[in-house]
Amino acid sequence: MDEVLLIGLHPIKMRGKELSNKVIAEYFVRRGRIVMVAFFAYLGVVHAQINLIDPRPPTKMALISEGSFTMGSNVGPEDEKPEHIIFLKSFYLDILPVSNADFAQFLNSQGLKNQQGETFYDDLDSDARIHLQRSIWQADVGYARHPVNEVSWVGAREYCIWLNKRLPTEAEWEKAARGTDGRKYPWGNAAPNAKLAFFGAPFNASAPVDAFPGGASPYGILDMAGNQWEWVSSAYQPYPYKADDGRENQNTGPIRSTRGGGHDSNEQELTTTQRGRYLSRSPKAGHHNIGFRCAVTSNQQPKAQ
Repeated sequence: MDEVLLIGLHPIKMRGKELSNKVIAEYFVRRGRIVMVAFFAYLGVVHAQINLIDPRPPTKMALISEGSFTMGSNVGPEDEKPEHIIFLKSFYLDILPVSNADFAQFLNSQGLKNQQGETFYDDLDSDARIHLQRSIWQADVGYARHPVNEVSWVGAREYCIWLNKRLPTEAEWEKAARGTDGRKYPWGNAAPNAKLAFFGAPFNASAPVDAFPGGASPYGILDMAGNQWEWVSSAYQPYPYKADDGRENQNTGPIRSTRGGGHDSNEQELTTTQRGRYLSRSPKAGHHNIGFRCAVTSNQQPKAQ
């Protein structure tokens, strides 16, 4: 009978002494009795347990911690009322908006439409900054690092799914921009200026997604005011926000909220509570001033780009 019996994942003892993995392996090698399946199963489970305890944070995303924050405003436009407290579980949000170069990669992988015939991107619109060049979708020269525009809400949703991510809810977007101190703009309460955000610019203008580090939100997220409005997952419905009232149904159809203001916005539209009530935003079409970014639930791992 063998002196050592390897059973499942339990510690192994020989003559009353518990052995390390290294000693176990050396013992079996010496005697030509290597039980590979059980040994590597043990290591695999240990590795999985470590990952569950300390998951690897997604790259290029910021963690927004679990907790409550104030959503909406009692002094803003009617669709921002009433101010109310929302509790959110922790999640990650892209630090930068999706760029033209990023979305071109998606188009090269997935094409212009889904199986239902819904369009991801209005490439024939004169405002588009991504075009087919020698059978490859590419960002126009000088616009690779600018936020994508002309993406439909469907295209934004499908892009995020492609990366094992999702669009942020309206509540998640607002907390990531506003933090827990109720600030008016992502950077604080000071009025916007040309060093903090890109706004009041000509039609279809844009700036690089990382051009305004001084305008970062409390979580270090950039470009949450101006440049391009951003699609969120939520249907545009009255407050108070309730995630279970149907507004988070992800089927195509209802008008969706847009957040953050765009390059052609005035400073009143750059606030963290602004919902884009006057914006043209059919979810099935692209628009010259709407882009997006993606979110991930805190226990989920996105696909590497």
